[in-house]
Amino acid sequence: MEFQHPWYLILLILIPGLLFWYKQFGQFHEGTILFSSKLFFSEALMKRGRRRANLLLATQLIILCLVITALARPQLVDHLQQNKVDVIDMVLVIDISSSMLADDFPPNRLEVVKRTANDFISGRNGDRVGLIVFAGQSFIQCPLTIDLDVLRDLLNEVTIVSTDYDGTAIGLAIANATNRLRNSEAESKVMILLSDGSNNSGEIEPATAADLAAEFDIRIYTIGAGTNQSYTRIPGRGLIRNEIDEDTLMEIAQKTGGKYFRATDETALSAIYNEIDQLERSDIEVKEFTRHREIYGWFLIPAFFAGLGMETFRNIISRYRT
Repeated sequence: MEFQHPWYLILLILIPGLLFWYKQFGQFHEGTILFSSKLFFSEALMKRGRRRANLLLATQLIILCLVITALARPQLVDHLQQNKVDVIDMVLVIDISSSMLADDFPPNRLEVVKRTANDFISGRNGDRVGLIVFAGQSFIQCPLTIDLDVLRDLLNEVTIVSTDYDGTAIGLAIANATNRLRNSEAESKVMILLSDGSNNSGEIEPATAADLAAEFDIRIYTIGAGTNQSYTRIPGRGLIRNEIDEDTLMEIAQKTGGKYFRATDETALSAIYNEIDQLERSDIEVKEFTRHREIYGWFLIPAFFAGLGMETFRNIISRYRT
């Protein structure tokens, strides 16, 4: 509780002084009738008279305290806070072609990507995140959602594509993700594309798809996953050539205002996702409000009824005496 005019409360200090003055001098100025002896009155009658006088005095003091407090304008103060969060819509686009089985990221590239992406998703509370996987074709694994537990479950179910759909259709994957984000009303629309190869499938060129994404203000971060060695091994299949098309991934990022990263091991990949996580954080605007509620009526109303009761009591006593 606060007071708009707290200086009125200083008047409360005067009340003990007024009480002292009344006890010493004030009661002698009241109308009195002198009797030659108090033998005319019983002791009980005099005690009852003193109690009534003290009750009236206490009531007057209470009314005075209530009125002074009301003059100070007591208020209840509520401090309110309004948070405005600019949500980010984000789509993870992950390569699931057969080359993601390479064991240069133990146990293989795909499992490391899933583990790292899982950690990344866990920190995106409040954002809508979706998942698209691609090889020779592009597939929607999970639409944009705020239910990150469901998203993580669907991410964990991702496996390498069958040989019928093998390949790397980067342009098609970007176009698919763009279609998911283009109608978004979020302040920020982001795509994180991870691949370990070069575009060799699909009817849409990566540069063309990137231009389309840029038209919808979609920012694309690209990640090339794989060691710097010329060849790497797929268990049961032998050696394969590392064919990360870094130029294309750089061009995609540049066209859309994103950034290209190269991940050569799990530690580097984790650091990349952490950096993107810091670059793409939801803006939180906090507004604080103070609301004042006047409560002087809580003091004036009791004062009014106390005064009314006191006058009624006085009238009853006066009639009784007459």
